[in-house]
Amino acid sequence: MAAAFAIEGDPRDISPLGRGLINETYALTSGGQRYVLQRINPEVFPRPEQIMANLSALSDFMRASGASEPHLPRLIRTRQGQPFASDRAGGLWRMMEFISDSRTLDRIEHPYQAHEVGRILGAFHRGLSELPVERLGLSLPGFHDTQEYLKRLRRQVGGGDSLAATEIGASLAFVDERRGLAAILETARRDGRLPTRVTHGDPKLDNILFSTDGRTAVALIDLDTVQPGLVHHDLADCLRSCCNRRGEGENHTEEVRFDTRICANILAGYARGAGDLLRREEIDFLYDAIRSMPFELGLRFLLDHLQGDRYFRVTEPGENLRKAQVQFALTRSIEQQEREIRSAIADAFG
Repeated sequence: MAAAFAIEGDPRDISPLGRGLINETYALTSGGQRYVLQRINPEVFPRPEQIMANLSALSDFMRASGASEPHLPRLIRTRQGQPFASDRAGGLWRMMEFISDSRTLDRIEHPYQAHEVGRILGAFHRGLSELPVERLGLSLPGFHDTQEYLKRLRRQVGGGDSLAATEIGASLAFVDERRGLAAILETARRDGRLPTRVTHGDPKLDNILFSTDGRTAVALIDLDTVQPGLVHHDLADCLRSCCNRRGEGENHTEEVRFDTRICANILAGYARGAGDLLRREEIDFLYDAIRSMPFELGLRFLLDHLQGDRYFRVTEPGENLRKAQVQFALTRSIEQQEREIRSAIADAFG
């Protein structure tokens, strides 16, 4: 498939790249340059053409604006000028530049790394703020529709009386006590208090490239989930993943804690990278976003557990239930540290 793209030389040194479980990803060399070749997984992304249309819009916008940030992998078009190529089985393939002299971090070890994570996400939002969201389509419709996840959960469990005394029952009670969280951001968006902007969709640590010395964030990758949305979801999901030092696979929920020190540094970095992008009213909703994001993911894990682990891959029975419990424990930790988190928001944004 590499030969279908407009690159010089003969592709060689083709090898698997990364630890991703969704797309097939390969690195290759051609004409003295390195590239990334990927096949988009249609089971996870049922609209691969929309993904490529979004990436093409991003690439065109960045080239026209001449902006240096955000640094996004450059899309390589086919020899016919298309953003993707199809194989005989109907699979969609794309090619991007390989960003050299970079690496990902397994975890944040230093405050300056947390600051850099926030800075590059803020720069991403600011740099794409002039791109009309109408040029982008929804690659994952309903991705952060927390109310819909809640409705599906209610339909799945019915009355729930038979589950009351089980582990699942405790999680259902946790959800029921906080069901009002599901509507906060969407209601504010619908009322015009939160604007729709270009979002990354999955700004976890694995999707941020750092310089080889680990000091500077240089690029955001994995742009399949880019679509119109709320930047609150991006920032909150970044904080959720980076500030849970125990990870999603923790078996002892009493050990789960939201790290407010990392949170403060990410927020400070984000404020620097985003500049004056966020209005005061948007800043006022940041705590609600931070609190609701692990709640939403916990809902999704719990629902998937009850539906037989259809979406999130598991290695043993009950894994998605435990992951749901971790996210709910993280939600509780955020609630217990509300004062510190609101203070960090105020310090970052003034």
